[in-house]
Amino acid sequence: MDNKDETLDAVLKEAVDLESKVLKFFGFMWNPLSWVMEAAAIMAIALANGGGKPPDWQDFVGIITLLLINSTISFIEENNAGNAAAALMASLAPKAKVFRDGKWTEEDASILVPGDIISVKLGDIIPADARLLDGDPLKIDQSALTGESLPVTKGPGDSIYSGSTCKQGEIEAVVIATGVHTFFGKAAHLVDSTNQQGHFQKVLTAIGNFCICSIAVGMITEIIVMYPIQHRPYRPGIDNLLVLLIGGIPIAMPTVLSVTMAIGSHRLSLQGAITKRMTAIEEMAGMDVLCSDKTGTLTLNKLSVDKNLIEIFAKGVDPDTVILMAARASRLENQDAIDAAIVGMLADPKEARAGIQEVHFLPFNPTDKRTALTYIDNQGRMHRVSKGAPEQILNLVHNKIELERRVHAVIDKFAERGLRSLAVAYQEVPEGRKESSGGPWQFIGLMPLFDPPRHDSADTIRRALNLGVNVKMITGDQLAIAKETGRRLGMGTNMYPSSALLGQNKDESIVALPVDELIEKADGFAGVFPGILTCFPFHLEIKSCPKNTYNNSS
Repeated sequence: MDNKDETLDAVLKEAVDLESKVLKFFGFMWNPLSWVMEAAAIMAIALANGGGKPPDWQDFVGIITLLLINSTISFIEENNAGNAAAALMASLAPKAKVFRDGKWTEEDASILVPGDIISVKLGDIIPADARLLDGDPLKIDQSALTGESLPVTKGPGDSIYSGSTCKQGEIEAVVIATGVHTFFGKAAHLVDSTNQQGHFQKVLTAIGNFCICSIAVGMITEIIVMYPIQHRPYRPGIDNLLVLLIGGIPIAMPTVLSVTMAIGSHRLSLQGAITKRMTAIEEMAGMDVLCSDKTGTLTLNKLSVDKNLIEIFAKGVDPDTVILMAARASRLENQDAIDAAIVGMLADPKEARAGIQEVHFLPFNPTDKRTALTYIDNQGRMHRVSKGAPEQILNLVHNKIELERRVHAVIDKFAERGLRSLAVAYQEVPEGRKESSGGPWQFIGLMPLFDPPRHDSADTIRRALNLGVNVKMITGDQLAIAKETGRRLGMGTNMYPSSALLGQNKDESIVALPVDELIEKADGFAGVFPGILTCFPFHLEIKSCPKNTYNNSS
């Protein structure tokens, strides 16, 4: 029975897919220009016989052939693009470890339902929205949703979102939402739910409406002149009306446009760009405002350390020493984003453990907010190094009071440039035991962390600006980080928090600006997350932008 049910389901699915494709094919014939051509075809076939003349099907066949060519080209190109996109999404479809029937099995994420117990561990893509059960905290990369470069710590009872990635830890969770009901699914639905016509479609509709109106006026005039005034025979009058129908429209225009855009779609595909809707090619070419995400688009979504900005707090120490100590306080395997960034600064990752014997490694946890390594050098002496949140490292050192003001000044300086701070400390362990509290900690230095721009981002933005396209950054990251990224990319630092669009900003100079002027003036917006702008009607007429440049899916 199961095999029969599966076969029936497969047959029904194929039938539905076929019906959908047939409707999509004929959908390309549903526009004003096609309506006029179809009316001409109907009139041509009506006049193919009679009137004492031999059958004449040339007009009918010619018109129908042009309609079919236009629909076929459009259907094939968009269907191929849709298949490519579907294949890409299928290759990225996540799996999930789910507990069912008293055992753990690996299943497609698509079959999960609320209430399922899933296992989340290092490297997993979260398959559905879930709530964490008892266990050690996780570090979750939510940059795909929020734009934050650093992973966030999630503990028991916290929610994790579909599409995020587990960077550290292992825990079980209960599924609370799947599919379109997830946070990510709702964000994707915002894009699908927009019903606005594109610029190209509006132009074609306007041309079609003009042709229809012109033809209607001509046909009414023809009828009045032919019959009530000149009393001519019926048949020649209908022939004249057919001539008006065919001559009153650019009958080859839809086909020419489809062929032209098909060529453009093919050339884009050679560069790895998938065009799901061919009319988007013309709209893309005609845009003058481009809103771009930051994390992973303009930037690498990979933390790095700016060696030239490292601040030294101990005598006889240079930036290379600070980097080496921080690398020793990092994992060489099962790394998080910070570990990978610091160890990557070394010429060879093996340098982090060269000439030393590891005794004990303290992993990161939400309470201590630092990592530490206890090790023995080649002379048999025991040492300990630690890296982590500056406040936590300051609490370790013996001279916290005299260092505190300078440390906070450097942190503020980094923050103004959108840089996160990471502190490094060192301790000798004279007793030679890993349990020993050891001697006094020394505050060694502060390291700036930053998500660097992609190597080609600045050049791409410069080319876009030269072509008259104004590039604006849309990010969920902090305002200071957005400004620093804009400065490095040459796209400007006139960034605003997303609250400014909703009239919730305390800055009076921002509140006083009309929203359309604020958007036109801004180089970008920070603190944006999916859905934050859906309550705002982005139907604006801006001096330098075409109407409806911004819409609910932006």
